[in-house]
Amino acid sequence: MIEATKSDTILTIRLAHGKASALDLELAESLALAFAEAARSDAAAVVLTGTGSIFSAGVDLFRLTDGGREYCERFVPALSRLVLDLFAFPKPVVVAVNGHAIAGGCIMTLCGDYRLMASGNGRIGMPELLVGVPFPPSILEVVRFCVAPQHLQSLVYTGRTAQPDDALRLGFIDEIAAPDALLARAEEVARQLAAVDPRNFTITKRELRDQTISRAKHYANELDDEILAIWSDAATHANIRAYLAKTVRK
Repeated sequence: MIEATKSDTILTIRLAHGKASALDLELAESLALAFAEAARSDAAAVVLTGTGSIFSAGVDLFRLTDGGREYCERFVPALSRLVLDLFAFPKPVVVAVNGHAIAGGCIMTLCGDYRLMASGNGRIGMPELLVGVPFPPSILEVVRFCVAPQHLQSLVYTGRTAQPDDALRLGFIDEIAAPDALLARAEEVARQLAAVDPRNFTITKRELRDQTISRAKHYANELDDEILAIWSDAATHANIRAYLAKTVRK
């Protein structure tokens, strides 16, 4: 599900949850635990990457619809907590996107302090509205923090995904790397960020991101119940199944 390796002071966390590393309750909880342990460890920085040609295909929609209301009531809060945990992580996080990063995969990417994507045909984007669910506040606020303002509404409303060159222009990523050099470049950036005094880095990261976290918590207080009700609703699950029937070939 997750593979963790350490090279000197750099911890690499690799998603390895099936072919697509789709986000389900177990992966969300395992990632949260891995980052909590990383925060307590002597690792100076973290590299987050995936396996094969997919970083993460986002939420496991088959599991979501099969699990029904009971599963959603556990999963959606866990997803929201995970996003804030990643976004607020006190140490440098470099994300090495090895391929497709869709929906939740895109959001995990945006949580990073520096984001690289392998050149090629990988796509990144946020099709949540096309899938048929609203954005939890933590997710939308992370998107607002990262994506170029002039493109924000269009990308959110249309769910358009982008290949690497376009992703760089839109603000999804900071750099493109050759696939065979991606991880080495990510580790190089991680070492550069880790060279900053950790107290200064943590304080500065908090100053940069606290407003986003505060906005997310504010809107969560207002909207979480309504959003969870929509995610859990049988009619929503019917719409998701229709989306899957149009877009996913088993």
